[in-house]
Amino acid sequence: VIRCRAAVAWAPGKLSVEEVEVAPPKAGEVRIKLVATGICCTDEHLLQGCFPNAEFPVIPGHEGAGIVESVGEGVTSMKPGDKVIPLCHPQCGECSFCRNPESNFCQKSHFSEAQNLLPDKTSRFSCKGKQIHHFLWVSTFAEYTVVPEYAVAKIDAAAPLDKVCLFGCGFSTGYGAAINTAKVKPGSTCAVFGLGGIGLSVVMGCKAAGASRIIAVDINKDKFAKAKELGATDCINPRDFQKPIQEVLTEMTGQGVDYSFEAIGHADTMIAALASSNMSTGVCVMIGELDSGSEISIDPTLLLTGRTWKGTVVGGSWKMRDCIPKLISGYLEKKFNSDTLITHTLPFAKVNEGFELLRAGK
Repeated sequence: VIRCRAAVAWAPGKLSVEEVEVAPPKAGEVRIKLVATGICCTDEHLLQGCFPNAEFPVIPGHEGAGIVESVGEGVTSMKPGDKVIPLCHPQCGECSFCRNPESNFCQKSHFSEAQNLLPDKTSRFSCKGKQIHHFLWVSTFAEYTVVPEYAVAKIDAAAPLDKVCLFGCGFSTGYGAAINTAKVKPGSTCAVFGLGGIGLSVVMGCKAAGASRIIAVDINKDKFAKAKELGATDCINPRDFQKPIQEVLTEMTGQGVDYSFEAIGHADTMIAALASSNMSTGVCVMIGELDSGSEISIDPTLLLTGRTWKGTVVGGSWKMRDCIPKLISGYLEKKFNSDTLITHTLPFAKVNEGFELLRAGK
């Protein structure tokens, strides 16, 4: 058993840095010494009590990178000392979805069966004599974590862990939403709603796919310079207009964009993103997470005329164990610069300050 620090959410609200006990890995599991973790809006959803089927007390965090400390019986794909990314979206390789080349979903993921406890329905975390739940199996807000082998990707030993932790969720989700989910075509027009880490990664994906026009949409003008640096051709603030933003985008492009992406998680911007795609062949990809239990009402004509509305779950339609190592090889070959997404680097004890910066749009 390892004693280390972890940021525990005893209930919705604030995180508390505590000493926790991390049990050794059982058969088919890997114990990882985490080196770096990103803070993502999904963690904020959890802290607000808005994430579906989550249980408290819990160690949040799902976007991390580390080094294998020990492995359980039967683990063959990695060994102590290997650099790895724990995956909040598993790839068991055996379910019908994993065997489908067109699917990146896994039936062991949280949306099919909660990932609050490890597959044997027990936790590897305890604190003050109490069982602590896992979050999406990965719980990267801990100095050590235990994850099933099929939810871990072994990566290149040259990868800088403090930079590639973003590939566990934010970068891969946004970049993949453009490349894989939407399949953006060269010469097309795109609109990206929300310029956080995921939205900016969508911008990078649209640029890599050869889009000729990428319109970035956000109410925070401080995000525009970085969006342009990463490939946005236009940046617009909905508050600068008297009319709905979908009408502005339709006028800017003549008939609406070819591809639109919602990376915020609000019902009204999801409808606006759908309506801003062109009515014949437009594709709108939903990436942002609505609060658990939310519903959206739309005019069915938006879809009846020919638009496609699709979602991408964590990972941007990549089969995570197969594709994250390849994406990181692309990063090492300087095919894209995801480092631009990193705005602050804080010591672990200041995790709550990190959330304050997130809430402030910084």
